[in-house]
Amino acid sequence: MTDEEIERIASGFCARTLPKEEWTHGAHFATALWLMLRRTDMLAERDMPGMIAAYNESMGGVNSDSAGYHETITMASLKAARAVLAGLPGEPSPAEAFAALMRSPMADKDWLFAYWSRERLMSTEARRRWVEPDLTPLPWA
Repeated sequence: MTDEEIERIASGFCARTLPKEEWTHGAHFATALWLMLRRTDMLAERDMPGMIAAYNESMGGVNSDSAGYHETITMASLKAARAVLAGLPGEPSPAEAFAALMRSPMADKDWLFAYWSRERLMSTEARRRWVEPDLTPLPWA
């Protein structure tokens, strides 16, 4: 993915104009990395939860106990993105950071199940607040 593609996705997400079908696993990470690298006025860990919830609603979705925004997945993914950035030399571009992340286990949309059981991660509790992994600690904790 190029810097221009990442900016288009992230800008569309921020403006709530990105088509729902483009809000993929990769798009979540691309947007998080873009925010971390290009929007220094924002803090992804603070701002993305509300942005994701608002985006979901703007696309006709809901944020409930069983759908929409998921706190544990979001925060774990942001920790993973920060860890990838911390491991890169210099000041990487969003495309360089995204490529590095996509070479990691986080490229697999099911990467979180190495740390959380499906039951725990998919629980209402994990959707509503941060829940620690129950299988093995995150390496970036």
